[in-house]
Amino acid sequence: MQAARDVLEDARRATLDGGWTFALADLPGLVEQRVRAVTAPRLRPVLNATGVIIHTNLGRAPLSPAALEAAKQAAQGYSNLEFDLEAGERGSRHTLVSDLLGRLTGAEDALVTNNNAAAVLLILTALGQGGEAIISRGQLVEIGGGFRIPDVMRQSGVSLIEVGTTNRTYAADFESAITEHTALLLRVHASNFVQVGFVHQPTLAELVEVGQRHALPVVDDLGSGSLLDTSTFGNRRSRRAWRPARLWWPFRATSCWAVRRRASSSAAPARSAACGNTR
Repeated sequence: MQAARDVLEDARRATLDGGWTFALADLPGLVEQRVRAVTAPRLRPVLNATGVIIHTNLGRAPLSPAALEAAKQAAQGYSNLEFDLEAGERGSRHTLVSDLLGRLTGAEDALVTNNNAAAVLLILTALGQGGEAIISRGQLVEIGGGFRIPDVMRQSGVSLIEVGTTNRTYAADFESAITEHTALLLRVHASNFVQVGFVHQPTLAELVEVGQRHALPVVDDLGSGSLLDTSTFGNRRSRRAWRPARLWWPFRATSCWAVRRRASSSAAPARSAACGNTR
């Protein structure tokens, strides 16, 4: 109906301007063309010649034939998305992947989010709302889609505490800024740019030591869901997303983010994980 109205409106305007070149019998065909154009699939195959394998603007990673077949089988009918077949009652969609992510990351629980910004917002809200989050001034970045770390932090109800300088920040800067209002220490990957030259940022291990001394969670926003060291495939700038055997941390986050949380001040740290698609 809307297509027919649009075609008639175009015909009226063209007639008034003296530019109408179609016959009355052409109107149904024009309406059909308009409907086909509006209802045509918006996503089209393209060639990725950017040099970026996991490209957000080009749909991220292509799915394997096995993944496509699994998605087809699940989507073409009903499934146990939120139904526990063994218990015969409503279940949780998160349990479909939480155990798998736990095995991959060493976390005790998992949550899948739409993207990394959502994951960071959730974890900051859960851990730091009403408190202060300390972050290096050189890591207050903006990533694709206009997501800015300061904005995400404000929306989560966390007060932003900047330390260090744009190019050099040390673990001591974090430690000296800790007060009774501090809720967490935040480390953020620079994402789409690199600082070189006279620069320094504390390592995750250094921040974890500071967090342990003050019983504070350390959130590591890696901005990547990589579970492998891709340097073995020729990517020299790869960052290992998960190092549970080598590092201990109270909390951790990436686009597939894992966190450890304290149940109480005297209890051993519990761990949980969450996964977001991308930033």
